[in-house]
Amino acid sequence: MDLIENPLTRNLLQVAGPSLRRRKQALEILGAALTAVDPFEAVRRAFTFDPAQNRLVVGGREFQLNPAGKMIVVGAGKAGTPMAQAVAQILGERLAGGVVTVKYGYGPAEMNTAGPVQFREAGHPVLDEAGISATGEITGWLKGLDERDTVVALISGGGSALLEEPVDGVSLADMQALANAMLKSGATINEMNTVRKHLSRVKGGQLARLAAPARLIGLILSDVVGSPLDVIASGPTVPDTTTFQDAWDILRRLGLTAPGLIPASIHHYFEKGLAGQVPETPKPGDPLFERVVTVIVGDNRVAAQAGLAKARELGFNTLLLSTFVEGEAREVAKVLAGVAREILATDEPVKRPACLIAGGETTVTVRGDGLGGRNQELALAASLAIEGLENVLIVPLATDGSDGPTDAAGAFAEGDTVRQARANNIDPFDYLQRNDAYHFFERAGGLLKTGPTNTNVNDLTLVLVW
Repeated sequence: MDLIENPLTRNLLQVAGPSLRRRKQALEILGAALTAVDPFEAVRRAFTFDPAQNRLVVGGREFQLNPAGKMIVVGAGKAGTPMAQAVAQILGERLAGGVVTVKYGYGPAEMNTAGPVQFREAGHPVLDEAGISATGEITGWLKGLDERDTVVALISGGGSALLEEPVDGVSLADMQALANAMLKSGATINEMNTVRKHLSRVKGGQLARLAAPARLIGLILSDVVGSPLDVIASGPTVPDTTTFQDAWDILRRLGLTAPGLIPASIHHYFEKGLAGQVPETPKPGDPLFERVVTVIVGDNRVAAQAGLAKARELGFNTLLLSTFVEGEAREVAKVLAGVAREILATDEPVKRPACLIAGGETTVTVRGDGLGGRNQELALAASLAIEGLENVLIVPLATDGSDGPTDAAGAFAEGDTVRQARANNIDPFDYLQRNDAYHFFERAGGLLKTGPTNTNVNDLTLVLVW
């Protein structure tokens, strides 16, 4: 993906001197990382079909299909459009149809670009009525299947909000209130998904239950740190390793178990779950998973390694710090700034010019009334931590192009960011305290806007030191 030519990012290049060159290099590196996890190509690498032999190859495994069986596609996630387009191109006339749900604005420009597969757009990160309606269409496609049939399930980041059918007694408003409460309490995506699986009819392996006895093939673009299959999009096609007790313990740790902090219907349902009065999600060893195959087609590590390869082409010494980075965004920013200072002082852990990449997903505990996302908050905190350093650039990026409830993917943090802001009577510390990083960078300059990337493999933070 060429971020430099993207019109949404050209404003970032209206700077002079070394800053222009450095920003261009950063965009080249991040563009290479995003290209490596392009969902269309990722699916084509992992999924092939020989129509003459009715033979399917998925992640290196071969399957002989019954010529009388149907092949359908279902799915949910921000990368659903290019993934479905790839599958439709591969299967051709063999594909009977299906439904894929994507975030608003992430559908194809022309809705017939995936053959008989239909696209539905819905809300993210908070579930809406469109998402529930689309899920009803998806489950409708799974009714009446038999052993001859094959379901291809396309799962990517955002799938938890886009694929949902709440349990009886829990409303859409209840689910929205729960999601908002957990986000504001600093819940990680893993924690949110654990809780949501136990309030759903499709998450935690239950989509596979609905598809049985058909064969189910899950193609997964991971947006979760470490790529645990039961966490990505709340694991609709794989066994669930979590329990009602695990979910309740998360709510307790977040301080949300007291009456009135989450909807009463959810509180009551968990009471029944903890008492064994409602069934658990399907667990490892359940026979229904004998006809399920799940393959990860792309993740954060693939993107990070491609970014580092581009950096080496540009003359940098490189280091992958980790693809397991979690924690408060402003605290992670201090750590990354500390590593940059160490390189400036000692050329350790890698010599200058240095490019380090950290992958994962941070969180923000919201205390103020501002606007932003975890990557913008990390960039603002990093700007304060590297104040005065002339040869450091830190760029956090949401790989889906949407950081929090904003139109920015991240922001540029440079050693001169804070000085220039204060010279224009902009107090960076005040904006950080109010969780208002978006408006800080909007005024001070440096918002990174990519538009929808149609992929999602967590976040990448680029640290460049010259």
